[in-house]
Amino acid sequence: MIPLKDQILIGRNPVVEAFDSGVELEKVYLNKELRGEVEVTIRKLCKEHEIPLSKVPASKINDMVGNRDHQGVVAFISAVEYQDLENILPFIYEKGETPLILMLDGVSDVRNLGAIARSAYVMGVHAIVFSAKDSARITEYAIKSSAGAILKIPLCRVKNIQDSIRYMQSFGVNVIATHLGATETISVVNMSIPIAIIMGSEDKGLGPHIMRLVDTQVIIPQATDFDSLNVSIATGIILYEVVRQRALQ
Repeated sequence: MIPLKDQILIGRNPVVEAFDSGVELEKVYLNKELRGEVEVTIRKLCKEHEIPLSKVPASKINDMVGNRDHQGVVAFISAVEYQDLENILPFIYEKGETPLILMLDGVSDVRNLGAIARSAYVMGVHAIVFSAKDSARITEYAIKSSAGAILKIPLCRVKNIQDSIRYMQSFGVNVIATHLGATETISVVNMSIPIAIIMGSEDKGLGPHIMRLVDTQVIIPQATDFDSLNVSIATGIILYEVVRQRALQ
C-alpha cells in the first residue's frame, strides 16, 4: 500500500511522468477551463490508460492542494494494485472453487465502498469489479471503513461494466441483480452455482441497460414497504444468503 500522504501528484510534469513510469493512478482532475497542449496531453493519456478523468472548477483543485502551483492538473496515485478480471476468473476455476464475484456500478460513497468491501472479504468474495466511471476512489476513508479489508481482496477496475458482465456469462457465471419489482426472493434463487452479484449506485440503482443483461433479478424480503435498503446493507444481506446456501451443499 502507498502511504496516503504520498498519493497526490501536482502539476503537469509529475502527472505525465507517472503515466510514463507505469504508476497506477486512481483518478486525474483537470481544470475545466484548461486549454492547449497540457489539456490535450492529459486527456489523451487518461483515455489510453483508461484512467478516470474529471474536469472541475479551479476552486475544487485549489481545495485539494491549497496554494501550490498545480497548473490545473492533479492526480491521485492508487492505494491498491488493480487486477485483471480475465486473470482472476480462470484461476478461481483452476482452484476448484465456485466463483463468487461482486460487481459495483456507480457506488460513489467511500463509506459504502468500505463497508461493502468489509462484508465481501468476510463472506469469501473472490473479487470486486467496479466501473471506472462514477465510482468512489480508494481513499483513507474507504480503507478505514473497510477495516483494511479492501486491501486484502482483489479489485478490478473496468471501463465498461456491460462487457464484464458478458465476459463472466461466457464463463458460465450467473449474473444476479436486485430489483424492487422482482418476483423471486434471494432465498429461493440458487446461489450455490457460479454467480456474480451486481449492485447499483446509491441514488439511481442499476440502469435498464444493465438489467437487460443480467440473468436473474431478485428481491430482498422486507417487513414494510419502505423504499429500499442502503446499498452496503443490501449487499451484506445477499452475501450472507450466498454463504448460507453454499454451507448446505
